[in-house]
Amino acid sequence: MKNKTKYTIILILMLVATAMSLVLSFMPLEQACGENGSCTIVQTSKYETTFGIKTAHIGLIAFPILALIAIFELKKKRKYQRKLLNLGIVVGSAFALYFLYLQFFILKAICKYCLVADIATLISLGIILFWEEKNIIK
Repeated sequence: MKNKTKYTIILILMLVATAMSLVLSFMPLEQACGENGSCTIVQTSKYETTFGIKTAHIGLIAFPILALIAIFELKKKRKYQRKLLNLGIVVGSAFALYFLYLQFFILKAICKYCLVADIATLISLGIILFWEEKNIIK
């Protein structure tokens, strides 16, 4: 039961991050962020893209894939699924830390949607690192 809880929480966090990416990808910037808010500063900065792709679009691909892997792990546990999910969360967390650094120290502006997605990713990292899985024999 505890292992299901772990992957259910990760699934919820990835769905929240997906929702944030959806807002940034498809909602007009003025509507999502307001006219002159910190969010607008972040979303119109030179750091808005990663490898030439809008960062929100990358999240729109990565977060649902991680959510899908979490669903598969909930349905039937497999070692490779767990490893793939862990790898995705570790890589995502590295990007999240970089994006948080950019917002807090370079741009000095915070995008609320980016912040939620980054924190969801980092919480997922904490879960995979510190949530011990116990083998329960019934």
